[in-house]
Amino acid sequence: MRLVLNVILLVIAAALAYMLYMSIEEPIAFDAEKQRRKDIVVEKLELIRDAQEMYRDITGNFAPNFDTLVDVLTNGRFMRIAVIGDPDDPNFTGEITYDTSYTNAIDSIRTLGIDLQSLKYVPLFKDTEQATFQIAADTIDYQSTMVAVVEVGTPYKTFMGKYADARFAKYDQNYSPNKIIKFGDLNKPNLSGNWE
Repeated sequence: MRLVLNVILLVIAAALAYMLYMSIEEPIAFDAEKQRRKDIVVEKLELIRDAQEMYRDITGNFAPNFDTLVDVLTNGRFMRIAVIGDPDDPNFTGEITYDTSYTNAIDSIRTLGIDLQSLKYVPLFKDTEQATFQIAADTIDYQSTMVAVVEVGTPYKTFMGKYADARFAKYDQNYSPNKIIKFGDLNKPNLSGNWE
């Protein structure tokens, strides 16, 4: 009888030890995985932001979708204007001339190592269909000036895998699987990311 009681107590102790271990290990694993995945998505969002800025340099606006972004950055050209002479120098007596040249945007894209074909896809998404970033662009009247605005992002649940569950909010009060990680704002000219 005493042996049976000792075995039962040993099993209970082992179960309690396992539950204690899991209560400590799960929040640590969640936090580490959330940060790892977030860093990868932020890196991709920064590339998209760079691509959108290059698109704006060519067209004057932001791309409303990824197909347009890819097309313009593949086929578009940057205009460079070199000023010969100094128009701000009162002692300059020569003629001021402007030399305009063009460079292909795709050359800059290749130099930066941006893969335009995969730019729209959210990294780490493991499902039958690849998730894409949400993108929106517009022109708004901001302080009596027409300005181009853009917003690109995705909810955390698209890249958090097994941690895309609201129950993990108990480990991080700011975590919500429906919260969107993004850069830009459709209501004001701002390209900052909400992770910065």
